[in-house]
Amino acid sequence: MENKEFGKQLEIRTKNFAILIIKLSSSLPNTTEGKVIKNQITKSGTSVGANYREANRARSKADFMNKIKICESEASETVYWLELIDELKWMDSEKILSIIGESNELLAIFTSIGKKLKL
Repeated sequence: MENKEFGKQLEIRTKNFAILIIKLSSSLPNTTEGKVIKNQITKSGTSVGANYREANRARSKADFMNKIKICESEASETVYWLELIDELKWMDSEKILSIIGESNELLAIFTSIGKKLKL
């Protein structure tokens, strides 16, 4: 798959991930603690795709690299919040582990892109 097609597919994948995170966050408890995590995971989980889209419209290689690093950071943060949700038993473990898997895959992709750019 060429870079342009890969980029388009990754944009679609990160948007679908954002939708998944929004749906997940809407099912979290409406407690004070639940609202905090709901806000945090919604921000980090949707930021991955938004920043990747911006990366694809970067003005320079440095701008692209910066946005990719943000994607990496936001994907990592999202894994953290998902792990908390799992450990708090706020969702079915099988479902949350599937979402953690996708978040970890996105994190690996952005980490790999970032490493290739440094070469």
